[in-house]
Amino acid sequence: MQKIAVAFANSDGGEFVIGIADDSQEPIKSKRWCGAISIESFNGHLQSLFNLNPTLDFRHEFLTANGMNGIVLRVFVDKSSEVAKRSDSNVYQRVGAQSLPVTDPQAITALAFAKGAVSYESSLLNGVEPEEIVESDQMKKFVSEISPPQEALAFSVNEGLVNRRTFCPNCAGVLLFSDAPQAVFPKRCGVKVVFYDTKLEKPEREHLKKNITLTGPLYELAHKTAEEVSTIMSSISIITANGMEKVSYPPEAIWEILVNAIIHRDYSIADDVHVVIYQNRIEVISPGKLPGFVNINNYLDVRYSRNPKIVRTLARYKTPPNKDLGEGLNTAFQKMKEWRLTAPVLTESGNYVKVVISHTPLASPEELVLDYLKSNGIIKNRTARELTGIHSENQMKEVFYRLRDQNLIERVPEKRGNAAAWRLIENTPNQ
Repeated sequence: MQKIAVAFANSDGGEFVIGIADDSQEPIKSKRWCGAISIESFNGHLQSLFNLNPTLDFRHEFLTANGMNGIVLRVFVDKSSEVAKRSDSNVYQRVGAQSLPVTDPQAITALAFAKGAVSYESSLLNGVEPEEIVESDQMKKFVSEISPPQEALAFSVNEGLVNRRTFCPNCAGVLLFSDAPQAVFPKRCGVKVVFYDTKLEKPEREHLKKNITLTGPLYELAHKTAEEVSTIMSSISIITANGMEKVSYPPEAIWEILVNAIIHRDYSIADDVHVVIYQNRIEVISPGKLPGFVNINNYLDVRYSRNPKIVRTLARYKTPPNKDLGEGLNTAFQKMKEWRLTAPVLTESGNYVKVVISHTPLASPEELVLDYLKSNGIIKNRTARELTGIHSENQMKEVFYRLRDQNLIERVPEKRGNAAAWRLIENTPNQ
């Protein structure tokens, strides 16, 4: 039972039941119930979970069933913020329907980094001199602006960016203040910005218009990335109710999502943050799983920082780029709503977190079609799909048919086949 619970805690959580046989033990479903006589029968099971160190975040309930004898125990295990271990110190992780052992020390360390229990930002960079950060232009600018002003080396030591005994800088110090962190951290401290001039889910090679990698200390990197994204978006036009217009997103939403990806990523993974821009969406892909007990269901409600030194130091800039973890994403969601655009979509896949910001209006497809017709007279299926974000030609036809059945629009008689178009019915209340 400890093995299963630990495996769930080291993955994304899960649940199991004690007292119901699985199909390998009893093929006949009606015979699988093996309830205990009383609740006290499970005291030993629960005690074994309570005794684990580090402790597991779990809850339980007792179940009965009509026509079945006895009681079974159901246990819910949440994702842990530390590497969970069995009483014998063995580590397990859930893979599919199995609880597999994790024995490689490097794999256990990688699991700790992924959970945020251990932060790679504190890893010392042996061979790197303290002058790499304490004499950099970025550090000089920073210490001149903070209040009260501080001497660069003293600040670095006091904030844990340089080892107090050896004066060796750590990862956080180099990422924050080295003028050229890419020389120390290749493939870990950059942002790759890619622009595909298409709306396709899987773009072709000919759609690629820009592919650049931005580097620099984190404060400057965030600003350079935001400027590059803004420049690319200014070249994209989309169909709106008023015709072709430059694409626009709330700048606060773009900024907060970019900053979150840069400062909360897992720096133990040798990969850049990727910002992929399409005609109708922006995808921000950050290396690392969601840290600690954060998951795709609660990330707007909980606070957990994988890189506390980086977060704390950036917050001390005269114009800090970051808010507390979670608050920035809440701002992004709120601004998208204010602009009447659909909310960002966050997903976790493998060792990456992806946030998709779509330029899809909150208005219904029917509302968008009617608004367009008020200004443009007629609308074709292809234009309507670009306007509404609907990919299927047949689904778009269903929108037209619903409006037709409400006597709001009609086909343009002289336009047939590929040229088919719709228009408002004269004297409708919506004109």
